[in-house]
Order: sequence, then C-alpha cells, then structure tokens
Amino acid sequence: MGIGLGIVLLLIGLILVLNVVPDLGSSFVDEGGLGWIFIVVGVLAIVLALVMNKQRSETRHVEERRYNGPTR
Repeated sequence: MGIGLGIVLLLIGLILVLNVVPDLGSSFVDEGGLGWIFIVVGVLAIVLALVMNKQRSETRHVEERRYNGPTR
C-alpha cells in the first residue's frame, strides 16, 4: 500500500506542478507549491515503503522448543 500511495501522491504533485489542469479555482492555495509538497511526500513514501519491505524480508524468526521428556 505504501508504494501505491507514494505513486498516487507523486502523480498528483506532477499534475499540479506541470499545470495540466489550467485552474482549480482556489485563489488562496499556490498550486505549484502544493504540487512540490506532494512530490516530496510521494517520493518519501516510496522510499520508506521500499526500506520497510527490505527490512521485513531480511527478518529471521527462531522457534524454540523444549523437550521435558516423555509424559506418563
């Protein structure tokens, strides 16, 4: 889910920065600045998801069993 969210945020940021949609109708929000924020957050989400997946795949689990002898 982290990689997908990062890609979506990256695409939204690129749409805002490249001004694909001419005017969103909001005069109090700078679309270019908001786009750059989405790009940075999207890239961070992708990098963090990749790091977390790498750590998860390298984790080893050890199962310990104790034998107390035969039961009567």
